[in-house]
Amino acid sequence: MPKEKILVVDDEEDILELVEYNLLKNGYRVKCVATGEDALEAARSELPDLILLDLMLPGVDGLEVCKILKGDPKTSHIPIMIVTAKGEEADIVTGLELGADDYIVKPFSPRVLLARLKAVLRRKAQQPVDQSSLLKIHDLVIHPGRREVVVRGKLVELTFTEFELLHFLARRPGWVFTRSRVVDAIRGADYPVTDRSVDVRIVGLRKKLGPSGHYIETVRGVGYRFKE
Repeated sequence: MPKEKILVVDDEEDILELVEYNLLKNGYRVKCVATGEDALEAARSELPDLILLDLMLPGVDGLEVCKILKGDPKTSHIPIMIVTAKGEEADIVTGLELGADDYIVKPFSPRVLLARLKAVLRRKAQQPVDQSSLLKIHDLVIHPGRREVVVRGKLVELTFTEFELLHFLARRPGWVFTRSRVVDAIRGADYPVTDRSVDVRIVGLRKKLGPSGHYIETVRGVGYRFKE
């Protein structure tokens, strides 16, 4: 069976050729475009399984493309990997806040690119469809309906916000979320949520989870993720 379809968006012809060659070599179907406008059109018409998106594009830039696609119900489910040059940490964080799933820095190794791409596709395939169902990961059991968390057979009492925070991260193990993304996901809980209060909640949540608290990892300069 044919592998997933990848949309590659970059205005550098040599990058397009390099990425296309390596993706085709590994059995993926590939569509290449060089502008933000063409990326939007291709994403909507072909609904690829993943998008490799350069930030520096003529016309509509990569961040705007990411924002538009993640805000459209028809394309919001498509994973986006940002491709960027070194030293653009602010753009990387902005991209993640807009909904991008990962990023890779130029210049990059084709092997690293393929490994990261496979990881994103794997996480997409493993993402639970029914977010209300029982979630088991590592030695944690999360029951959204009962709003219960059991760690190594023992019930752990969490506040409404702590539960929302844990459930949000655990539903997508390995995915990196900025503090702003976390705030948006759990806003409206039992107290006003801010970027700083997320850090406080993480500390408290880790303590309550005991030895299992280390599954919540800090990604320096970006935010948090739940260990795969």
